[in-house]
Amino acid sequence: MPSAPLRGVTVIELGGIGPGPFAGMFLGELGADVIRVDRPDGQSPFPGSPRDDLLNRGKRSITLDLKDPSGVGRVLELLDKADVLIEGFRPGVAERLGLGPDVCLVRNRRLVYGRMTGWGQDGPYSGQAGHDLTYIATTGVLHAIGEPAGPPVPPLNLIGDYGGGGMYLVVGVLAALREVALTGRGQVVDAAIVDGVTHLMMGTYALMAAGSWTDQRGHNELDGAAPYYGVYRAADGEYVAVAAAEPRFFATLIRHLGVDFDLDLQQDRDCWPQLRELLAAAFARHPQRVWIERFAGTDACVAPVWSIEQAAEDPQLRARGSLVRVNGVLQAAPAPRFSVSALTQPGPPPELGQHNQEVLGSQVLRAVTDVTRDRAS
Repeated sequence: MPSAPLRGVTVIELGGIGPGPFAGMFLGELGADVIRVDRPDGQSPFPGSPRDDLLNRGKRSITLDLKDPSGVGRVLELLDKADVLIEGFRPGVAERLGLGPDVCLVRNRRLVYGRMTGWGQDGPYSGQAGHDLTYIATTGVLHAIGEPAGPPVPPLNLIGDYGGGGMYLVVGVLAALREVALTGRGQVVDAAIVDGVTHLMMGTYALMAAGSWTDQRGHNELDGAAPYYGVYRAADGEYVAVAAAEPRFFATLIRHLGVDFDLDLQQDRDCWPQLRELLAAAFARHPQRVWIERFAGTDACVAPVWSIEQAAEDPQLRARGSLVRVNGVLQAAPAPRFSVSALTQPGPPPELGQHNQEVLGSQVLRAVTDVTRDRAS
């Protein structure tokens, strides 16, 4: 039976929210045993129930008080045999707790110490709070998203937290594990969202260098200015997305819409207002389902704009199994896929401290229970 790529790897994740837990989830689906350290007071940073926090699916949860030297001591004991530590504190917090990289790497020279922050470990903003929106605002990404006459539009928290943050931490950890395999030497992985987001912008920087991108929102081919790369309202009020950028795809779009437009004028910006009106009027003639049927199997690069729930019923996503339901809860299937290795299929997120005895043993379980009882009284 196929085994997972990261089988035998143990990850200790110091509890947090957002990109750090996402990275831990990803490593767990690649086969790592991810042990999440949560607070002993029963409070989760996740706004709902811990059993609803899908970023913790498949992990084991233990509860330790990291403000207590005994709790820190138990984490250090776990790190003696671990391969990876993930922490998402502000710079200096892990050091004050006694869990900084200098301490941990002395105990385990093969340890990969993954640090996840928004601003990074240094620089004038490093001590400030922030969220996805502030990070992508600072990097110039937010400025580029939205209508030219309107304000920038928040694009969910995918670009910063998960694209520029969690994904880059995963890549860094995997690269560092490779270094351990080659040299036996662990190291710190400093993953900052602002670094990752700017790195994701390399394609845009390339277009700017070529003179094909202007630093103005809504004035570029891929930010909504081009009428052949945008969203149109159908007759039933639903929307379709059009991405017919290449000439042959554009020709297919025009042909299936049944409109009259000189294909040689696709890149003529003076004609873009006329083309946009033409496309908008065409799409407004029929409901979304008609356009789905008409463009099915073509290379016009037209797709329906689904809601999150509707996406679960899309034929392509269903055929791939991209979305699954675990205990009735809609969520993404693990990705990417391998020809030989197997991914760990998602299980339900754990309750806080569900694996205390399994991981820490009965003596520590009693100590944690005493701490929780004392705080509640």
